Formats: sequence, C-alpha cells, structure tokens
Amino acid sequence: MPEGPSIRILKEETQQFSGQEILSVSGNSAIDIQRLHGKTIKSFMTWGKHFLICFDDFTVKIHLLMFGTYRINERKETTPRLSLVFANGELNFYTCSVKILEGDINIHYNWYEDVMNKNWSPEKAKESLDKIPNQMICDAVLDQNIFSGVGNIIKNEVLYRCYIHPESRVGKIPDDKLKEIIDECSIYSFQFLEWKKKYELKSHWLAHTKRECKRCNLPLYKKQTGVKKRRSFFCTNCQNLYQ
Repeated sequence: MPEGPSIRILKEETQQFSGQEILSVSGNSAIDIQRLHGKTIKSFMTWGKHFLICFDDFTVKIHLLMFGTYRINERKETTPRLSLVFANGELNFYTCSVKILEGDINIHYNWYEDVMNKNWSPEKAKESLDKIPNQMICDAVLDQNIFSGVGNIIKNEVLYRCYIHPESRVGKIPDDKLKEIIDECSIYSFQFLEWKKKYELKSHWLAHTKRECKRCNLPLYKKQTGVKKRRSFFCTNCQNLYQ
C-alpha cells in the first residue's frame, strides 16, 4: 500500500492537469463517473494515503489500497477503475477505491492529522495517544486518524530509530519517547519523500525487511504484531519493550 510520501509524488506528477477540463471519462468504477465529464479540475490535494481530485462542489477521493496503481499519459492492458482524458494528456487509475465526497473538502478531513500537511499538529497526536494507553504502539502509529500517511515502512523505521519495541503499550512508554515517535513520524515521512524521488529509498532502510540490527549486530525479529497483524522488524536487544 503506497504511504503518504508516495501519494505526495502522485500529486506533484499530476499538476499538469490542474485547471484542465476533463474531455472524456471512462472506467469500471461504481460511482457516476459521467458526472466528471466536462468538469474543470480545481486542484489536487492529499490527505495521508488519499489522493483528492477537487472540483467546485465535490471531490473525487482515490485510495490505491494494497495493489492500486496509476499511469500518466499511458495505459495498462487492463480496464482502469477511472480514466480521465484532457487536451494535454490522460490520467488512469487501476485496482483502487474511487468515491465522491460532496461539498467543501474541508468538512471531510482534519488536516492536522496528516503528518506531511502544514497544519500537522504533534500536540493533537499526543492527545489522541493519551486516550489509548492499552494499545500497542505498532497499531497506534498506523492509525490514520492520528498519523495520516504513515504506513508499515515508516512505522518500522521510526520505532527502530526511537529504540521502541513495536509491542510496547502506549501508556507505558515515557512521554519524552512518545513525543520523539510523534516527531519522527513527520520527519521520516519527508525523508522518505526525498529518498523516493531519488530512487534510493530502500538503501536507507535500517529495519524494514532487514535481517540484522546494525547497532547490535544481532538478528532482527520478523513478526506480525498488534491487532492489525502487520509485519514488524525489530531488535529485542536495543528496542525497549514497555508493558
């Protein structure tokens, strides 16, 4: 599943279509796609893993889910979920969720929850974490209503950076370490974006999919952790378990 930084790249790549009229629309989406025909795109926005195509009175929300893809000015052999054709090119989405959000986009999203948004609020993230003391930090960091845009790669890398075991209970982690995790979720997301643009993201991974802890020279554990059962890679020697 693409994480927030990858959706930011999608936003940058589609700027050529901002302000453009949709000349034709097709696809196998369940929404009334013909509603988009003849409409002019007001702007493109993102909220975490959501890609937003904004019009005057509604917004099309694209979520690429686990295996979604997109193509700009080219097509795959399979039928797109949504295809938009402009005078200067086309935008095609595959194997994704497509929904329409009515009215002003601001009534649908809390921008302070997005770790890459200018309105991101570490203070509100801390308030949210304080309300779920019994939850494992590996689940909390993936909660899109607290850390919108954070995915499994960022989770593993942040917890490794902060020396925190993924199965630690939120309420048992010292406040200074919780604040460090909160800050690193945003910091690492922007680094992720920079590295991905340079096609060097994987070379910077310290924990995700790795077999050995670079700090301890010991094997890293691979385990499905928390309620979400997402893959965690961690060192039981240097990542402290708070229970």
